[in-house]
Amino acid sequence: MNQLRLSPSRVNDFSNCPLLYKYRTIDQLPESPSLDAERGTLVHTVLHDLFESPAQLRTIKQATDLLPTRWQEQLAQKPELAELITSEKEWLDRATALLTTYFELENPTSFEPTHRELHLEQDLSSEIYLHGYVDRLDVAPTGEVRIIDYKTGKAPKPGWEEKALFQLRVYALLYWKEHNVIPKLLQLIYLGDGNLLKSTPTEIELILTEKALLNVAASINEAMQTNTWNPRKSRLCDWCSFKSICPAHN
Repeated sequence: MNQLRLSPSRVNDFSNCPLLYKYRTIDQLPESPSLDAERGTLVHTVLHDLFESPAQLRTIKQATDLLPTRWQEQLAQKPELAELITSEKEWLDRATALLTTYFELENPTSFEPTHRELHLEQDLSSEIYLHGYVDRLDVAPTGEVRIIDYKTGKAPKPGWEEKALFQLRVYALLYWKEHNVIPKLLQLIYLGDGNLLKSTPTEIELILTEKALLNVAASINEAMQTNTWNPRKSRLCDWCSFKSICPAHN
């Protein structure tokens, strides 16, 4: 049997709605572009490339200078985006505002990132492969590790912080398994409202994260064996590309 491939995104899909997981991962149905997701990709690309410059040149001007060319590259890869953008100026102004917020939260001239877009992977078992891409991972000279993820939306409302941190705990678990080092800090940077969400992971938390992943994997395997993919209605349905074909809405 082929290994089940898990990532924080796919776990989140199944947890939110098993049928969404089937449409997206098993059936691989085409999806309409999401402007929020594409804006996030653009800002992530600029921040990634910003760190290609020497520290003293990592300025807001450098970031905004990168923005038009990176946007043109994104358009070249997905020409259909041009039809969705009613005002390119407003689109770039919004991305500029998000980048400006980043510089209010961090000073990229003051440190050297160790890894960007780092791919972490591990076999949780012979049947389960877990992987993910970390926006940024910094290793201090003294060995402490921090995992950073940029979000172009707003910070979660009170009570939803743990769900938001799950993604970074998965990355911390993968790093711990590979390097036998538990990261010192997990940090979500929300550029939509300028908030930070931080957590110091513990060994117990990472063990519980692994158990949660194994439970999700078991549920996915059961769904595949029985071909039972129950839709789960929520407010997220309004943003789902598959709402028009979902039996919960038809």
